[in-house]
Amino acid sequence: MLSGDYFVFSTYPIQLWRKTPRIQRSQVDLDLGNYERFLDVTLTRDNNITTGKIYQSVLEKERRGDYLGKTVQVVPHITDAIRNWIESVSLIPVDGEESPADICVIELGGTVGDIESMPFIEALRQLSFSVGQENFCLVHVSLIPVLGVVGEQKTKPTQHSVRELRALGLTPHLLACRSAEPLLEGTKEKLSQFCHVPVGNILNIHDVPNIWHVPLLLRNQDAHIAIMKQLNCFSTATPPHLQEWTERAETYDNLTNSVSIALVGKYIGLSDSYLSVVKALLHACIACSLKPSVDWIAASDLEDDNAKSAPEAHAAAWETLRNAACVLVPGGFGDRGVEGMILAANYARENRVPYLGICLGMQISVIEFARSVLSMENANSEEFNANLPEPVIVFMPEGSRTHMGSTMRLGSRRTHFQTTDCITSKLYHSSAYVDERHRHRYEVNPVVINRLEEGGLKFVGTDESGKRMEILELPGHPFYVGVQFHPEFKSRPGRPSALFLGLILAATGQLEAYINKYPNGN
Repeated sequence: MLSGDYFVFSTYPIQLWRKTPRIQRSQVDLDLGNYERFLDVTLTRDNNITTGKIYQSVLEKERRGDYLGKTVQVVPHITDAIRNWIESVSLIPVDGEESPADICVIELGGTVGDIESMPFIEALRQLSFSVGQENFCLVHVSLIPVLGVVGEQKTKPTQHSVRELRALGLTPHLLACRSAEPLLEGTKEKLSQFCHVPVGNILNIHDVPNIWHVPLLLRNQDAHIAIMKQLNCFSTATPPHLQEWTERAETYDNLTNSVSIALVGKYIGLSDSYLSVVKALLHACIACSLKPSVDWIAASDLEDDNAKSAPEAHAAAWETLRNAACVLVPGGFGDRGVEGMILAANYARENRVPYLGICLGMQISVIEFARSVLSMENANSEEFNANLPEPVIVFMPEGSRTHMGSTMRLGSRRTHFQTTDCITSKLYHSSAYVDERHRHRYEVNPVVINRLEEGGLKFVGTDESGKRMEILELPGHPFYVGVQFHPEFKSRPGRPSALFLGLILAATGQLEAYINKYPNGN
């Protein structure tokens, strides 16, 4: 294949795929996680472009005098910055090789014609001209709606978006059409005629039973052949190896048993906030031949105050919690719903229900234990009460209270196990340490750690200094684990997160047998 080919999905910000061992600390767009899960790669902040990053880089250059006093404009300065970012990332070696990658995948999200995306579209138009059409493949993603009782597939929206795209200087080579049902041949012919795209280059991504069918759907329509032809790589193209994907898709379709998981959070109305958590639960359940049944519980509905103001929601939340096979409290910020999370942790601890607390969920379990077991009635986090005489959760000493962006503890960090005689270590193949991603500003107060451990809570994982608590367990409980990091970010189809797998195994009574059968996690 020719080095420097570009494969563009036109569908804000641009996502660049580049498999690289570098790990940088930053917050990135939600879509990047989808690429990581599907491609089983670890991406960096350089793979994510936002308008803010581009404008910041241009302003920094202007302050340094790089433009020699010229008036800074969208064209060429902003568009050049976008192009330079794309081209620099495309030169990063793949899989440790010294040569650049063969193909750079770019996603330009949003809607054609949006004012926010105009500089990015212009940058891609310039890029297509500079690299040559034989090194540029544009796939335009569009929706084919269905109107009326007869189910007529309408092509007008796609015709208009393609016309708008062409007016901006970009002509799609392929169309990826979303629809509820497979496209009719007449619909494809109409799209081909009015959008100037060959019928063979019109890909239909219709609704499927599960997301793992999508790569199979594209393969069956020879999407890889159409792309390789456009990039003049057809002679070296090989069919995609999707045997594992096929088995996974068919396995999930045939599953009948499920496991009930109570997810107690504060962003229930915005389920995308927990997308990585839900995907990690899915990966773990598939490994256990189960379908996940996620029962969403708004943490505030569990609180005692809600029993008077909204008794029906309160009763329903508690009924859902009591019927769940396991409880998961994910991360979050702010004090809304915190008391409800504490009640959920208390219920799981006292009733021996498997519990996994992630980030805030771990801090919640510490607060609950301090209140219920150590009789520290006012135990809380500085995040929720800044005037505590002895908080159990404190603001990180190296953090910033004034500059919020990227000042938290971010990115991959190493956690060292203090003992191998614990559930978490065994789930992680009895490793001496584990590298997981972080995203937090608060942590367990080192001052109260001894009291917590004397009371029965055990911190089995710490950072390299031994002072920052990363993993806690409750000995004697079937599965009561809290982690300061976010294990969901590294979960993959076919390779689920160890902790999510442990939670599902414990919920179905299989954890002990699994650990005994695979003492080293093999």
